[in-house]
Parts: sequence; structure tokens; C-alpha cells
Amino acid sequence: MTAPSPAPPALLHRWLRRAVDVQPDEVRATLLGFGWFFCLLGGYYLLRPLRDALGLAGGADELQWLFSATFVAMLALVPLFGWLVTRLPPRRFVPLAYRFFTVSILVFCVLIASGVHGVWVGRVFFVWISVFNLFVISIFWSVLADCFSNAQGRRLFGFIAAGGTAGTFVGPALAASLVTALGPVALTLGAALLLEAALQCFHRLYPREGQRLAHEGAAGAATATGDARPIGGSVLAGLALIARSPYLLGLCGYLLLHTAASTFLYFEQGRIVAGAFSDTASRTRFFALVDLGVSTLTLLLQLFVTGRLMKRFGVGTALVLLPIASALAFAAVALSPTVLVLAAAQALRRAFDYAIARPAREVLFTVVGREAKYKAKNAIETVVYRGGDAVSGWISAGLGALGVGFAGLAALAIPLAAAWAVLSLWLARQQERRLHAPAGNSTAPRASTAGHAAD
Repeated sequence: MTAPSPAPPALLHRWLRRAVDVQPDEVRATLLGFGWFFCLLGGYYLLRPLRDALGLAGGADELQWLFSATFVAMLALVPLFGWLVTRLPPRRFVPLAYRFFTVSILVFCVLIASGVHGVWVGRVFFVWISVFNLFVISIFWSVLADCFSNAQGRRLFGFIAAGGTAGTFVGPALAASLVTALGPVALTLGAALLLEAALQCFHRLYPREGQRLAHEGAAGAATATGDARPIGGSVLAGLALIARSPYLLGLCGYLLLHTAASTFLYFEQGRIVAGAFSDTASRTRFFALVDLGVSTLTLLLQLFVTGRLMKRFGVGTALVLLPIASALAFAAVALSPTVLVLAAAQALRRAFDYAIARPAREVLFTVVGREAKYKAKNAIETVVYRGGDAVSGWISAGLGALGVGFAGLAALAIPLAAAWAVLSLWLARQQERRLHAPAGNSTAPRASTAGHAAD
């Protein structure tokens, strides 16, 4: 007689082990996180082409004002989100937030289907999509930081992030086919369905009250229960927590340096591409090829490198790779400002960002309290992020008006990248201190939960 075949879960675990260091009791939660992020980014990339088309209805010279409007919208929504988090537990406020965005998508669906798609609808849609993207993704990573332990995050967040990268392949492909066959209304309906599927993944991942979930803690096996209580605190507690915590302020500094480097390179990219390509079609093709290269390299790194790198070399190594890649990108583009050098520099830098730095940054949030995970983290990734974009854009424009070229900007950016690298290592050390803080220490994080996700 032949030996019986392994049970399906065992086969699935053996298959996943080829890509990620996942334990048998973590398979379900890991796949739910992967599917959740796939649905989120798949839905966003389904809507992004429509956003770009409608956002240009008033002219390309208005884009800077649309970015400013997005920042103002963030400032208005952060207190509202803080109010929800204060009064409701995650199992209630996450569905409310996601359903709000789903209803909003359907409202735009009706406006577009009825032919009401003038300049102002395009402007509002552009701002709303930008807000939608940051909020739903920030909530996603807040929940994961709440559900997975620090050790699990190091091993699994890279693979889970690959779900989002897969969504960046599927979303544009669906958008191209659906808009041709059925029109833009199909994009909004498809995005609404994907957002609802993402919410179902959350329901199955986040534990219900009283249900116990095995998880791997820093000192071995432990158990925790789903917390059905509201997180509490004040509406603006996120900003207050940031102001009082050097650790959270360091995270703000990391993100501000990240947005500054991204914005400066983005502006130079626009100048180089505008000079190299004379028509919109060729420029679009160039950007599409760069995006394809970024997505492909990102997916490979997430599936086969990120988790193993963080497990073996630590979070600090993963964080410091992005400042190094950014400094090299600035130097390369300053020395040889050609489209080929630009494409290679941007592709490598962005892939390191999405595949390695972002999962490592999320691991940093696994060692803070629940209020900081939901409130401070949301403020950092919405207001601070968009504020950094706006300030960096004006700095770049101001330096350009003073006659400072990209070589001069690179001379400034490279020392900043060195400071960014030092900050990365400091954050990693602080994360280790918090992780191993005594249980009675007020700075110790609340135990995380993961493993067997409850239905």
C-alpha cells in the first residue's frame, strides 16, 4: 500500500514554505492578510486610471492644488477617524470605515453613469481616491500590527505585502479590459466588490471576543484573546502620542525623509522624461515600463527575500537599505541624467521601498500600544505623509527658482540620506528595546495576536 497523501493544509503549508518561513498554525492568517492586501491594491489600481483621467479635466496645471486639497481633506478626516477609534473596537470601526468608502464609490458610480462628470466631479474624485488609498491601507497595516507579533511580522509581512503587489498587476489589467468593454462605471463597481472582499478577509482574520489565537511571542509560545473593547482615549490622541514619544517622532522623521527623497526624484523624473519624449503616448509607455519593472522586482523580493532578510539580519538592515538606495539613485541621476539611468535608479529604489522598507517599517509598529497602532499610525501615514509631499514639492520648486539644479539638490540629499540611515538604525534599536522590555514596564507593548485566525 502507498502512504496516504498529506492533508490539504499540510500540502499548502509545504508549498508556502518554499517562499516564506510560515508555521502550520500561521498559514490561514497569512493567506487572509495576503488576500486582503491583494483586494485593496487591486481595487485602488482599478480606480487610479479613472482618477488620473478625471483629475486632468481642469488642466494639468491644477494638480498641485489637488494635492493641497488632499492634504486638507486628510486634516479633516483624521479627527473623525480618531473619534471612531475612541468609541468603537476594531471589529466595528473597520467595517464602518470600509463601508463608508464603498458607499462613496457607488455614489461616484451613479454620478458617472448619469453623465454628471464635469470638472468639479473630477476634482472631488481625484482627492477622494487619494484619501481612500492612504486610509484603507493604513487601517490594513494597523490591524496586522495588532494581529501579528513582532517575530511573526519579520517573517511574514514581506509575503503579505506581496499580495498587494499582485493586486498592482491585476488592477490595471482589469481596468484596461473593463473600461473598453463596459465603460468607467464597471471600474467603480469592480472596486466596490474588491473592497467588500477585503472586508470579509478582515472579519476572518481579526479575532472575536473570547476566541484564543496562538501566536509566537519574543520569548516563546503565548496566547491572547480578541479585544472587543473600544481603544479609548481622546479624538486627537494620535497627535498627542506622537508629540510625547521620541520613538513615534522618529517614525515621523523617517517618513518625512522618505517623502522628500521621493518627491525630489519625481520632479527630476518629470523634467528628464519631458525632455526625452515629445508626446504623451511615448511618455505613458515609459512610465508603464518602469512600473512593470518595479512591480516584477518588488514581487520577487517580497516572496523570496524580505522575510528571510529581516529574520536573519534584523529590521535595521531592512530599513537602512532604502536610504542607501536613495543616495545611490541621486548620485547616479546627477552624474548621468538619462532616461535609462533614471529608469534603473527609480525601479531599484521603489522596489526596495515597497518590498523591504515598507514591511520593515510596519514591524516597528508591532511594539507600540493599541492606541498608537490605530491613532498615531493613521496620523503619521496620512497627515504627515501628505504634508511631507506638499512641503517637499514647494522646496523643490523654490530651489529650482533659485537656479539650483539637480546636481545641487543631490549634494544636499546625499547627506540627508546619511542622517536617514542613522535614524533607521536608531529606530531598529528602540524597537528591540521595546520588544524586550519587562512585562511591568509601561513602555512594553500589548501582546499581539495571530496564528489561527477566527471565523
